[in-house]
Amino acid sequence: MEIDNNQLLRFTTAGSVDDGKSTLIGRLLFDSKSIFEDQLDSVSKTSEKKGHDGVDLALFTDGLKDEREQGITIDVAYRYFTTPKRKFIIADTPGHIEYTRNMVTGASTANAAVILIDARHGVIEQTKRHSFIASLLNIPHLIVCVNKMDLVDYSEEVYNSIIAQFEEFSSKLLMKDVRFIPISALKGDNVVNRSENMSWYPNGTLLSTLENLHISSDINKIDARFPVQTVLRPQSDEHRDYRGYAGRIASGIYRVGDEVAVLPSGFQSKIRSINAGEQELKEAYAPMSISITLEDDIDVSRGNMIVKQNNQPEQEQEFDVMLCWLNNDPAKPRAKYTIKHTSNEERAIIKEVVYKMDINTFERDNEDSNLEMNDIARVKIRTTRRLMLDSYRDNRNTGSIILIDENTNETVAAGMVV
Repeated sequence: MEIDNNQLLRFTTAGSVDDGKSTLIGRLLFDSKSIFEDQLDSVSKTSEKKGHDGVDLALFTDGLKDEREQGITIDVAYRYFTTPKRKFIIADTPGHIEYTRNMVTGASTANAAVILIDARHGVIEQTKRHSFIASLLNIPHLIVCVNKMDLVDYSEEVYNSIIAQFEEFSSKLLMKDVRFIPISALKGDNVVNRSENMSWYPNGTLLSTLENLHISSDINKIDARFPVQTVLRPQSDEHRDYRGYAGRIASGIYRVGDEVAVLPSGFQSKIRSINAGEQELKEAYAPMSISITLEDDIDVSRGNMIVKQNNQPEQEQEFDVMLCWLNNDPAKPRAKYTIKHTSNEERAIIKEVVYKMDINTFERDNEDSNLEMNDIARVKIRTTRRLMLDSYRDNRNTGSIILIDENTNETVAAGMVV
């Protein structure tokens, strides 16, 4: 029987500096035979030059040549690998405190977060910060890897005490599914192959956990949201009267004959047909890219949203978001930004900073209203026109926004609707 490996799992990795993140990803790629011969040759030669015994696994992920030579890892690196069971995209984010924004960027579309803890040091501030961001971004699955178990003699007692430390602070956070795995990335214990040194650990390896995570239910199937990206008018003899609305389903299920409303106008109609390319479908669901035609000729344009008549998002011009400031320059009070939400673009201002979050202590600062790079804050945003919003906890696609500087065209902030 052939295994269907079409399902894609995105996961992000986070850990503090020197927790062994690069070695872990290298081990995953190496032991799952996901490395090309020329990469292996190149890294083997570099390892030899540096005087390492055997292959330095961290070099598979340490990106650019000059980065390698300086011994630093920067920015978010995306890596792709596949096994017979599943395809994977890894967002590798740096552990340094000044890279909060990189973790937010890398983790925003992730199904799972892999957080590394050094078995010798236990839970530290960066562990708490990364877990807080994972919780804030509503990442459905969290895998806590207690690494470097070889340096604590593969002690079950040390492992259990780290789990207790983690659970003590994480009980304050909203996390649905947390799993713990004791590993040694350097030696290969419990990464791809089961460890003979930790027979006391009964569960699966990191790779088998990632392969078997149930991610189908992570998508919101209840709230049907279809942001229109473009209107299709072929103007050909064959399709003279065709008027379709193309886009990607953000959530929910659409069927031919469904009674729908087009927002913000509120016009109502029924779905006449659903197409994916040349193929005509009876139903479609998130995250499929499709085109829809309606029974009635009503005005629909890019940025509109087709929803079910009996299940509609909030339409708001003023709303609260948890905002992560991504830009080197601080936010300017009352400055105008372009706000992007699904396929819609409007203009917006940050009306008020309600509080800033100390992501090391989880405490709120109600006094400081300056937004600087890596700050996370709850803010009030006002837009020129109403947006069709769900809370980010209910719907990651229709609950997220980005702000763009109108002068430089740089993305300055990413936000989650509260």
